[in-house]
Amino acid sequence: MFNYQKNGDIESGSRFLYPMMTESPELRWAFIRKIYIILTFQVAMTAAVAAVVVSVRPISHFFVSSSAGLGLYIFLLILPFIILCPLYYYHQQHPVNLILLGLFTLAISFAVGMSCAFTSGKVILEAAILTTVVVVSLTLYTFWAARRGHDFNFLGPFLFAAVMVLLVFSLIQIFFPLGKISLMIYGGLAALIFSGYIIYDTDNLIKRYTYDEYIWAAVALYLDIINLFLSLLTLLRAADS
Repeated sequence: MFNYQKNGDIESGSRFLYPMMTESPELRWAFIRKIYIILTFQVAMTAAVAAVVVSVRPISHFFVSSSAGLGLYIFLLILPFIILCPLYYYHQQHPVNLILLGLFTLAISFAVGMSCAFTSGKVILEAAILTTVVVVSLTLYTFWAARRGHDFNFLGPFLFAAVMVLLVFSLIQIFFPLGKISLMIYGGLAALIFSGYIIYDTDNLIKRYTYDEYIWAAVALYLDIINLFLSLLTLLRAADS
């Protein structure tokens, strides 16, 4: 077992991460930096693709105004789940894993763009600002808590159960719409749940993901951020209407 001091320079990669660490802090910091670099590119790609879909109005109108466009839209919504299968199989094989991750991010980005296409710019900006503040705040908090020995692994079962409730609630909304208030409740609950997932997955990033699982770590955090943004977008859009 390695014995490391709590004091260190974060730039040199020797800063203490969490109590009872049994691996080199330099390696873990390099792994964490790698994840956040990938995540930055994913978020940047999503913002760029969504901006194109929102600004070029014929794109969104094509997908909602014709049967062919609607069918293609449904396929693109299902595509990320299809890509996850080969991504899981090849997630340790470079560069196939990065190519599949790029396709996965592109498909999600299109879905985000379509969600924003029929939303006012003010609501999109508010949701983006709130998402940024929440993600940065919860990330800093989780790193701070991890250094003091806190463990958030216990959140996993509760968050999974909450997501199941959220899925059932969304199915009820499809068949029995309950109006604007229910959308606001759904958006608020989803935002809380995915805020919890940001803490949970960041804690896993610090302590549990192995070095070969950087793709899955990036996918988990990326989906947390995107789902948080879409939840806030739903909440703010319902309130604005």
